[in-house]
Amino acid sequence: MANIAALEEILDEIKSSGGVTDAILVSRSGMHIAGKVPKGAHAETFVAMSAIMLGAAETSTSELKEKLKIVTILLEHSKVAMGVVSPKAVLVLKASLADSDDKLIEILNTSVQKFEKALS
Repeated sequence: MANIAALEEILDEIKSSGGVTDAILVSRSGMHIAGKVPKGAHAETFVAMSAIMLGAAETSTSELKEKLKIVTILLEHSKVAMGVVSPKAVLVLKASLADSDDKLIEILNTSVQKFEKALS
């Protein structure tokens, strides 16, 4: 059983690191697990499409024999990045355009063990 309080604490820690405005944990099947979606976004659509986009990226790149790190979407004033943090979950981050993909990958990598523990 997932420890929702622990998951929310991890997401809050990520948001406090600077640059990341929203951090949401989504199941691989597209269900909301923890965190708040960006203001103005329709929650069910945002989380479902995030999981679908990551899954599509994994499928489309599977023949390249390289591990997918993140999927980044550049918007007019921000970016959205998503990556796998456990076999069960995807971390979706909304961040400043100034934040590098390397920073977002580092956030993802340093949070994997925390998420796995809170999800088990």
